[in-house]
Amino acid sequence: MSETKAMPIAQALNEVMKEVGAVKKNDRNSAQGFNFRGIDAVVNAVSPALQKHGVIVVPSVEEYDYASVEIGKNRTVMGHVKVKVTYTFIGAGGDAIKATVVGEAMDSGDKATAKAMSVAFRTALLQTLSLPTDEPDPDSQSYERSERVVVDTKALAQAIADATDLDALAKLGAYITKHKNDIEPTILETLRISFKEAQNRVGTMKVVETSTTEEPRDDSTNLS
Repeated sequence: MSETKAMPIAQALNEVMKEVGAVKKNDRNSAQGFNFRGIDAVVNAVSPALQKHGVIVVPSVEEYDYASVEIGKNRTVMGHVKVKVTYTFIGAGGDAIKATVVGEAMDSGDKATAKAMSVAFRTALLQTLSLPTDEPDPDSQSYERSERVVVDTKALAQAIADATDLDALAKLGAYITKHKNDIEPTILETLRISFKEAQNRVGTMKVVETSTTEEPRDDSTNLS
């Protein structure tokens, strides 16, 4: 009995495309008010057809970048991950087709990388198989970055050096504390040292001023 020859990977993917057809946008982003096709919906729709035609998918991370960003009015710190991934679609005969995509995601915990990989895999399946859609497919979560405040550290340092009273220093200290995340760590440390020195200087000035103030004379002891 002759063995059935495995179809080429390009043909296998074409058969998968025919069987899967459209994947509806049944997931809902309630915060921004749009529908999308989540990773589970896409994989659940595609997986049976891939298995039927002997296609496996192997990921390889080409690039990875992790950063922290602040979002919203409360300046919540989020992990922000970008990945560039190559997915190799391998057919039953051993031949393959590769697709390279990028994905990014944010998370306040430890799920940013997993989310970014899910976005990349969903994109690879949607684009490689050309699964129909009638509008752009945004992520299930979107965030608005906080506007970064530009602090004039030179002017701030000069104001600290020119301060002559504790009230003025208190206002400068409050400003530094409020915007400490917007100042480079090394510059922030320099400002803090200058601030402490100014506190000591102004405090010493107050002590000297108090001790040298002329007390009222008691003329009752003077002889006429």
